Amino acid sequence: MTSVSVHEAKTHLSRLLRDVAEGREVEITNRNRVVARIVPPAPPKKRPLLGALKGQVAFDDSFFDPLPDEELARWNGETD
Repeated sequence: MTSVSVHEAKTHLSRLLRDVAEGREVEITNRNRVVARIVPPAPPKKRPLLGALKGQVAFDDSFFDPLPDEELARWNGETD
């Protein structure tokens, strides 16, 4: 990790940002006290592709029937 003063950070901001883009972290100090940290961004989250399983999943009509009392009790944590 690189540590630079505020003055050095202002003078060399482009170089420091290039370092961060390459995966390095930079600490900025003021009077030898860390006041900021520049870190690379987290990788973007993959968004689910809506409709990706269309035509590959099927439910029969019984899927929508109410659960039997015994099964419903288990789902509700009511065990014997």
